Amino acid sequence: MRTPMLVLILAAIGGGPALAQPAPAAGGAISQAVRDDWGRAIRNLRESADQMPADGYAFKPVDTVRTFGQVIAHVAGVNYIYCGAAMSDKTPRQEDAIEKGATTKDAIVKALGESIAYCDKAYTALTDATAGQQVDLPFNQGKGPGISLLLGNISHVNEHYGNLVTYFRVKGMVPPSSKQ
Repeated sequence: MRTPMLVLILAAIGGGPALAQPAPAAGGAISQAVRDDWGRAIRNLRESADQMPADGYAFKPVDTVRTFGQVIAHVAGVNYIYCGAAMSDKTPRQEDAIEKGATTKDAIVKALGESIAYCDKAYTALTDATAGQQVDLPFNQGKGPGISLLLGNISHVNEHYGNLVTYFRVKGMVPPSSKQ
């Protein structure tokens, strides 16, 4: 008698909120979670790029690290590597091409925007069903699931956003994520 009652109570408690959840977006809940993480990571990076004045793009806290602008340009370049591989597309850029070629805030922000638009295609195409499809990994790493590239790209963006937080703090500025 107790077991059926316990099951009924647990079903009533646990089932209510589950029924109230919105349906996952087209493509599935996992792929939507990855897109959401991409959106948050890129929002912080875009806002960083916009917030830093043009003369701050040459700033670096110590001589042994990239300038603020080089960090943004580096991320833009690597976006092409990860996202191109995830789409099984021959990337149109070399990893360091933007970092070596774009030197002004305007050029770097433009390149970042273009790299995000390119990656948006990969994140939009992702579905739960396609997440595990094997693709050629960059950096001579063999083959692996396409979703691992997109997750790796998000990690890379977040890693370098963390660097930029330090740059902002050293300059006495509040980073974008702290303003939110």
